Amino acid sequence: MSWRCDLTGKKPLSGHKVSHSNIKTKRRFMPNLQSVSLTSEILGRTVRARISTNALRSVDHRGGFDAFLLKAKDAELAPKMLVLKRQIVKKSAAAKAS
Repeated sequence: MSWRCDLTGKKPLSGHKVSHSNIKTKRRFMPNLQSVSLTSEILGRTVRARISTNALRSVDHRGGFDAFLLKAKDAELAPKMLVLKRQIVKKSAAAKAS
């Protein structure tokens, strides 16, 4: 399991831990990943995902899981989320047509 957010693509950053005597030691800044269940109203089911807490706030800000996926760029989504996005687009287009 990688330390990568499924929605935003956040991954670990590298930097230095600086001591009081200014000695620099390499370290990694890990994203705060949480396993959550996100509900898709269009698909009518829940999806398990490992996302950062920042992404969880972004989902709420954009108006839900479906709205987040529809507004997100394809390049930044994980393959699992890209499949869900395509299903949501297909189902919402079918709903508008009828």
